Amino acid sequence: MSFKTPANLQYLSSHEWILIDGDTATVGITDYAQDALGDVVYVDLPDVGTTFAAGAEFGVAESVKASSELYLPAAGEVIAVNGDVSQRTDLVNTDPYGKGWLVRIKLSGDKAPLLDAAAYTALVDSIKH
Repeated sequence: MSFKTPANLQYLSSHEWILIDGDTATVGITDYAQDALGDVVYVDLPDVGTTFAAGAEFGVAESVKASSELYLPAAGEVIAVNGDVSQRTDLVNTDPYGKGWLVRIKLSGDKAPLLDAAAYTALVDSIKH
């Protein structure tokens, strides 16, 4: 099975993606991550105004078969939380790079080690085999 890995995003090896736009960024989980989790039934996200270091745990995604911590790819302050995901957790599964985004942050410095799309695809391929 092949997974979507948009070239305009950067990725953590823990399967989160980040889209940086100036001094803000949108974060979510990858297509591979949502597939590995299965049907997401609950997402615990932080409050707006909470600040995190790069690589820090910022929430949890729970499915019928597993629970997975969520890690922030870059340091920043949460400026928006996707409330739709709390009400419709299926968005994480059906549109992980669109309507299933999780948080938006105002960047404040450090970034965790990020992978480009090719490197992330290679990582996923190595896990699958």
